[in-house]
Amino acid sequence: MSREFEMSLMGELQFFLGLQIKQGLEGTFVHQAKYTRDILKKFNMGDSKPMTTPMSTNAALDADEDGEAVDQKKFRGMIGSFLYLTATSPDIQFAVCLCARYQASPRTSHLQAVKRIFRGFSDADHASCQIDRKSTSGTCQLLETSLVSCSSRKQASVALSTTEAEYVVAASCCSHLLWMKATLSDFGLRL
Repeated sequence: MSREFEMSLMGELQFFLGLQIKQGLEGTFVHQAKYTRDILKKFNMGDSKPMTTPMSTNAALDADEDGEAVDQKKFRGMIGSFLYLTATSPDIQFAVCLCARYQASPRTSHLQAVKRIFRGFSDADHASCQIDRKSTSGTCQLLETSLVSCSSRKQASVALSTTEAEYVVAASCCSHLLWMKATLSDFGLRL
């Protein structure tokens, strides 16, 4: 890193803004193991039984207006902690973004879904939102073998089929790739 950036002599970079950095001959690796342990401890989930997936495959979260309300501040704190964790754990991004939709009025069912993420894809689903029947797009962009960008968001329009939902996510992903290519070109890098 010192060849590319001006640095002060404080030793090898190991920790920066919650990111742990390990530099070696094979490359530079970034992870958030300490941050993950800290948020597990903060939300009393350190002794939880691990799950194989961050969300149930048949999960259908909705507004759950009849459900019992939960502490909004705690729920938002959990979501915020997870959003920062998605920097190195894109596998939880879909589940976190789905739960984040209910921050204004979280219910027990939403809290249970968030707790499952504690214990524990690039795709589009079809009409998964129980409120407006919009699909969710998920994309990951790689530069060679490194993940440089990922997103999971509700689509702007209602798709009439799974195929249409897939076309919408493909168009979104392609436009992001074209933007990345133009930005790298501005820096003098050719792909």
